[in-house]
Amino acid sequence: MSNASEPNHPYPLLVVIVNYRTSSLTIDCLHSLVTEVRSLPGTRVVVGDNASGDNSTEEIPAAIAAFGWSEWASFVPLQRNGGFACGNNALIRPALESTNPPPYVLLLNPDTVVRPGALKALVDFMDSHPEAGIAGSRLEDPDGTPQQSAFRFHNILTELDFGWRTGLLSKLLAHRVAAPPISQEICQTDWVAGASMIVRREVFEKIGLMDEVYFMYCEEMDFCLQANKAGWSCWYVPESRVVHLVGQSSGVTDTKKPPKRLPQYWFDSRRRYFLKNYGLVYTALTDVSWASGFAAWRVRRVLQGKPDGDPPQLLRDFVLNSVFFKGGKIEKSKNF
Repeated sequence: MSNASEPNHPYPLLVVIVNYRTSSLTIDCLHSLVTEVRSLPGTRVVVGDNASGDNSTEEIPAAIAAFGWSEWASFVPLQRNGGFACGNNALIRPALESTNPPPYVLLLNPDTVVRPGALKALVDFMDSHPEAGIAGSRLEDPDGTPQQSAFRFHNILTELDFGWRTGLLSKLLAHRVAAPPISQEICQTDWVAGASMIVRREVFEKIGLMDEVYFMYCEEMDFCLQANKAGWSCWYVPESRVVHLVGQSSGVTDTKKPPKRLPQYWFDSRRRYFLKNYGLVYTALTDVSWASGFAAWRVRRVLQGKPDGDPPQLLRDFVLNSVFFKGGKIEKSKNF
């Protein structure tokens, strides 16, 4: 295992990367960070491994040593796979508790390749906008096609739109849908994808770390919502461009492959987000809105002869994981 000693002078940015069985992608990501680190002298990168159980714990530190990255990169093997929030928190917490905490922390997925200037664009934006607590990059395919990475908070109207999928309803809810049109300009948004998300240190000091009860999905939306409640704004910064090879760890969001059946943690995360932030009655209404709309869509799809692009058994799994079957109790947040 390689270790980078804590610098004796302030450093502008801590980049945290949590690997899970994607060591080659993680090493590619580190390659792309070389020039970025030079543009922000003192930047530190820490890579954690979420108990991959493969060769990641040998391959990643070996690459750090072989390519001479030890001055700015370190590797931490984690004892268990607690999910996205838990893995990132394990790397962020020591930095915040140190005598020299960084002003900014960047959460960066291992399945990303950073375009030149991406990190500096985020840091420059945060430096010039002290009211901003969080900002996200423009995520894109390798050919430069932008991906949706700035969103509105999910609510009963977004669930209604997700389920029913009718053109008329979508037009009526155009200003409420979860995924607005991709902006070409810097703009304020509700939340950004955690694949490349910079957070001001004071946000962590105010609201704590991400909620570790979420295993994967909804954790960054929930985190941005808590920051919003505490008075911090969230922004989308398209000058910061990051290639995102979607869904390489989970396979759930990989649009290049046939859809997989959604894992249990996807439903658990969705249910937790609504119960935690909106309560039982509201969550029940969102469940009814989504399920009734989706059932109607499945009938329309057959009648109209449209292709089936949904994950297998989605309606059944959704209903069985709704509050009507699972109830309204949730585990207390773990984020400190």
